[in-house]
Amino acid sequence: MAAKKSAKTATRKTTVKVGLSAEEKAALKETIADQKAAAAGLAGEKALLAKISAMKEPDRGMAKRIHAIVKANAPTLSPTTWYGMPAYTKNGKAVLFFQDKAKFKARYATFGFNDNASLDDGNMWPTSYALTKLTAADEAKIAALVKKAAS
Repeated sequence: MAAKKSAKTATRKTTVKVGLSAEEKAALKETIADQKAAAAGLAGEKALLAKISAMKEPDRGMAKRIHAIVKANAPTLSPTTWYGMPAYTKNGKAVLFFQDKAKFKARYATFGFNDNASLDDGNMWPTSYALTKLTAADEAKIAALVKKAAS
């Protein structure tokens, strides 16, 4: 007859690790660093451009293009950083952001929108897009989304 496993042993084998990943912890640390930098005068577009320049290609190039698209199509949005990512705000709240693939060791960059973006379209709509490169058609779609999100 097989011996019964103790509850302690059984629990130990089925316990799921709870807490933040290393990448999530780093994002929180970046948020604190962003706040300290803002207090020291490095905020807004200056901070956003510093984040973009620290990215690796091709994400840096895509982030630069997105920055130009946002400036041209939604001048009412304010450039900033949000959890260490380039972002744009309206009334102090992040509306959209660019996440390079290195941020969370993903296989693609992400262009996303927060819930205060005006993108509602029926009962379901996308809130983020995977990016591997930007074509002229992609840039046109991003420009339209940015305009709508900022309205």
